[in-house]
Amino acid sequence: MTEPSRTSAELIREIARTEVPYGTLALWYLGQESVVVKGDGITIYVDPYLSGDLDDGDWRRTFPAPILPEEIQGVQLCLITHEHDDHMDARTLPWLHRSCPGAPILAPASCQPALQEMGIPESVRITADDRRPLELFAKLRLTPIAAAHEQLERDADGCPRYVGYVLELNGVTLYHAGDTVVFPELMEQVSALKPDIALLPINGRDYFRQQRGIVGNMDYREAAHFAREIGVDTVIPLHYDLFAVNAEKPGHFVDYVYEQFPEQKAHVMARGERFVYVSPRAFLRD
Repeated sequence: MTEPSRTSAELIREIARTEVPYGTLALWYLGQESVVVKGDGITIYVDPYLSGDLDDGDWRRTFPAPILPEEIQGVQLCLITHEHDDHMDARTLPWLHRSCPGAPILAPASCQPALQEMGIPESVRITADDRRPLELFAKLRLTPIAAAHEQLERDADGCPRYVGYVLELNGVTLYHAGDTVVFPELMEQVSALKPDIALLPINGRDYFRQQRGIVGNMDYREAAHFAREIGVDTVIPLHYDLFAVNAEKPGHFVDYVYEQFPEQKAHVMARGERFVYVSPRAFLRD
């Protein structure tokens, strides 16, 4: 197994020391759909899956987590897209709360009982409801977007089981899709928010994985067309690398984007990479 090129503590220090000018966002890729987003002094962890066994049958990790759960620091907000273990990690979130006890954890209603069992107090838990955009820290507008992890599901109160998030921060609008397939309402809702950058799953779905209980997402072709339809400036693929049993080759995505939409910007992130997105409006602040 490939060893990480730097330690968890070094990556944590890089995140803390990174200054992000207006019109930009810094992103770090931690594997699967786990990312760190930083802008205007706010550090956000999305779906931090940082535990997991390196040898667990079909579900063994293909590489170690770039950050150790017990070394997490400096988090102002954590976003969870849904309750599956590789998105809502019961061995990461208690550490995150312990080190950053004031950081809100935003998650769908379906996740709330499990978060309570992890010891996350109600005072920091916020329910993600696509009918209620949020204003946080006087700097961040956050819009939950209902997702369809093959199916669009809502509870008796109308709250979605799966969500993605649109973040408007530091002069940039970012869409993290979570786990979802493409459906018309999703394209309409996300397009209306005019994201600059989109993080989309590409692992797809098929009969044989469904027979094994593996819930699917959009595939790399659908992700490319979705990015084009919503008019995003830059697209980044996610959810293709952590488990061999549910993987995809990001090169297929890049090739398809280049062949079909040669003017569409796309970026494949390396493990633990810092990527600074620069919007067309950067450096034009009055």
